[in-house]
Amino acid sequence: MSQTTATDTGNVAAPRAMKHYLNHDKTIWSWLSTVDHKRIGLMYGVTLAIMFLIGGTLALLVRIELLTKGPTIMEADTYNQVFTMHGIVMVFLFLVPSIPAVLGNFALPMHLGAADVAFPRLNLASYYVYLAGGALVLCGLIVGNVDTGWTFYTPYSSQGDGSVLFLTSAVFVAGFASIFTGINFIVTIHKMRAPGLTWDRLSLFTWSMYAVSIVQVLATPVVGITMVLLFFERFLGIGIFDPALGGDPILYQHFFWFYSHPAVYIMILPAFGVVSELIAPFVRQPINGYKFVALSSVAIAFLGFLVWGHHMFVSGQSAVSSIVFSLITYLIGIPTGVKVCNWVVTMYKGSIWLQTPFLYALSFLFLFTIGGLTGIMLGVLAIDIHLHDTYFVVSHFHYVMMGGTVIAAIGALHYWWPKMTGKMFSETWGKVSCLLVFLGFNLTFLPQFVLGSRGMPRRYAQYVAEFQELHQMSSYGAFLLGFGLFVALGVFIHSMMAGKKAPPNPWGGATLEWQCTSPPPYYNFLEPPTVNDPYNYKPLVYRDGDRGWEYVHPEAPEVPQSEPEPAQS
Repeated sequence: MSQTTATDTGNVAAPRAMKHYLNHDKTIWSWLSTVDHKRIGLMYGVTLAIMFLIGGTLALLVRIELLTKGPTIMEADTYNQVFTMHGIVMVFLFLVPSIPAVLGNFALPMHLGAADVAFPRLNLASYYVYLAGGALVLCGLIVGNVDTGWTFYTPYSSQGDGSVLFLTSAVFVAGFASIFTGINFIVTIHKMRAPGLTWDRLSLFTWSMYAVSIVQVLATPVVGITMVLLFFERFLGIGIFDPALGGDPILYQHFFWFYSHPAVYIMILPAFGVVSELIAPFVRQPINGYKFVALSSVAIAFLGFLVWGHHMFVSGQSAVSSIVFSLITYLIGIPTGVKVCNWVVTMYKGSIWLQTPFLYALSFLFLFTIGGLTGIMLGVLAIDIHLHDTYFVVSHFHYVMMGGTVIAAIGALHYWWPKMTGKMFSETWGKVSCLLVFLGFNLTFLPQFVLGSRGMPRRYAQYVAEFQELHQMSSYGAFLLGFGLFVALGVFIHSMMAGKKAPPNPWGGATLEWQCTSPPPYYNFLEPPTVNDPYNYKPLVYRDGDRGWEYVHPEAPEVPQSEPEPAQS
């Protein structure tokens, strides 16, 4: 549907101002059959929150088991199944779809000044396909006995009782949801931008979603085909990966990591876009090096296809291949470093406003930088051979995925929460939850770097006594991290029940979504939005807590500005 049609068909003036996408139609069927991108984003959000709760609970069970060096609450076989399900749920059902499905669906069309995505029905279909994949995972959880780890390495995964097939089928099905979303976003960005919104005026969130959509469309079919081949080998006895049938297990690793390393960028690239949006409004300065930050997303997407072999330094690939993959791994650090440096420079001499979304952005910078630097360490052949399959890798992975993607997603949720719900949240408790999450995260995963460097292998339920103290620190950190996340959940629940009404633009953002009301109308904009530089904050003037920030035409008479107040519920 075109934007013209959207603005023309919106509900009328005064009564229309009270209508928005949440109360447009309140029936359950209107939600289940909706093609509105904002509602689909919210439905994804609720579903992914449930997946995050399941994955997080499994992680806490793992950490409880590791409190003591011997068996604590489960036997080794059960432990293998628990960490396997934790990895599968977190990676395939939470991290991969997280920011694109929830925040991309909610915010991207508004960033473009569009009424919806290009293919609204395909968007709804992607949600139900994702649900089908989630249902298969839950079947696997009930059937049990899956202990392959989230990588499903052959020949182990192609043997056994067959329950692993529920999970490989789930990965195959859920992959289509990613492809549908990627196609939708690419077409939407190309075809549905508001008049005047040229490529060099796109928000950096849009650039990151564009880059990640390309990766989703090109890389996801590879893991889907790999899962189908695994299926054929298990049921038809065709020798593809199993040496006993004449197959090659290294071939499986090549297929799997050809997808799964780009999948790392499916998870982290949207977080990069989010962080740009979280930093600029709260320092009142445009993003330094806009074009470099935008194009570095595309560079990361491209280079991400060339580094899968660094996961296989000890798998038996040739020495020349290992050296080449090691060098390309260093190369991908350049565009990532471009982003981090430009974010830091953007803050230099800025008028910093320490609100909760910005604090999460600072947390991201600290945690992701640690994850990125340790990733370069693991790209060094001589180091990786010693640290491979140790807790050092576990910690590095979580600093990138949770310290990067999850922290950015939580920060983005705070940033767009007033726009989503029309309600403000408690800044005080938002900051408390951010502090608890930051402390809990570091207490959980910093000791794991030490554990790994001292030789503690990952995926072991029991260990020697000298590792117990560090494991206990890590477990107590996990409990604190979980508590901090529940505080954040409480902040959102309190906001929905008793939060103060949010103004259209509470943070002073200059991207287009802040030009519509909070919550937005069903078709986003009652009038066509005014396209500006997405990071020019000079025309924005702070009125008061009720009205927030308003756009003032540069030629309008100057109006005295008030000091921004901390947003309160």
